Amino acid sequence: MPVRSLDQLDLKGQRVFVRVDFNVPMAGGEITDDTRIRAALPTLRKILSEGGSPVVASHLGRPAGKPDPQFSLAPVARQLEKLLGAPAKVRLAPQVAGPIAAELAAALAPGEVLMLENVRFDPGETRNDPELARELAGLAELYVNDAFGTCHRAHASTVGAAGLFAPNKRAAGYLLQKEIESFAQVLGDPPRPLVAILGGAKVSDKIGVIENLLGKIDRLLIGGAMAYTFLAAKGLEVGDSLVEADKIELAAKLIAKASGCGVELMLPVDNLAAAEIDEDAAVTVTRSAAVPQGLKGLDIGPETIKLYCAAIGDAAALVWNGPMGVFECAPFAVGTFAVAKAVAECEGFTLVGGGDSVAALNRSGMAERIDHVSTGGGAGLELLEGKTLPGIAALDG
Repeated sequence: MPVRSLDQLDLKGQRVFVRVDFNVPMAGGEITDDTRIRAALPTLRKILSEGGSPVVASHLGRPAGKPDPQFSLAPVARQLEKLLGAPAKVRLAPQVAGPIAAELAAALAPGEVLMLENVRFDPGETRNDPELARELAGLAELYVNDAFGTCHRAHASTVGAAGLFAPNKRAAGYLLQKEIESFAQVLGDPPRPLVAILGGAKVSDKIGVIENLLGKIDRLLIGGAMAYTFLAAKGLEVGDSLVEADKIELAAKLIAKASGCGVELMLPVDNLAAAEIDEDAAVTVTRSAAVPQGLKGLDIGPETIKLYCAAIGDAAALVWNGPMGVFECAPFAVGTFAVAKAVAECEGFTLVGGGDSVAALNRSGMAERIDHVSTGGGAGLELLEGKTLPGIAALDG
């Protein structure tokens, strides 16, 4: 969906409401990974360099619609000021909206940044409350959404407030624009072959994605626990592997649909299996796709790795969402890391999304070799399902 870009706004002397995704991991009141803050820096620096003043809004955690000190954005404001560097100053409003926030916003000078307190401290945020949306919109003259990770939520700061700005006064930030363009490369008119790699625990989490992609892709590689539901649908013994019994019939239908669409659907031909998920587990390499009774399939096996890496190697475009095994446990990380390496070496356009996939990619050291690592798990999945994201739709016009 084409939307107005940040470069099309006249930023000089303007207060700009910027919805960012600063939902960063925290431990003991300290930020443990500031990747999401860094991702928004190009947009914020552009506004500051053009003489604008950002009014930054984000959520953090799940504070249940009321103030909760453990979810305060105070540490985020300090880290943002540090990353932006002098002379930028970041002030934190003690409230999401209201007279104090309005006063602080009105007093902003060019080059200054105001960060609102966690928007989910106000119950109206998740309800897309019109009054909260009006108060947020009143803090600025322009609206920019740079929070792809929240675009699938019709909240006050992502949809309600955006709709109160004239079409020529709202735009996508650089991060959101890159997300839109990257997904368009695999969902629009991609080069061939287009390969999708899907993993994770449940078929139910990826039904919409598979059904939408089957009409677009040339090859589908399935791994993770969800593979065992598909293997069960083919009548194979899967031992004690995680299987969604109520989705076996659906998996069979998806296998048939893939065949009818001319899509090559690839499933494991061997597995790494063990009785339990444990660092010291006795690992068995199964001789076929079947898993013996008493064992759980916990990773793709060496023959599957070879087949999957070969299938990845000639991709002209590729999208990956979901690990191949229980990669958090070292004995069962081999398949996921092998796929990460193959994706990194692929000469076609590569897009990786989903929290577990991105985490595995970072652990493998391959993230910098991927064309685009998406910042939105749920939002990315909904795009892959063919859905329109309300946060992006709100920028249209």
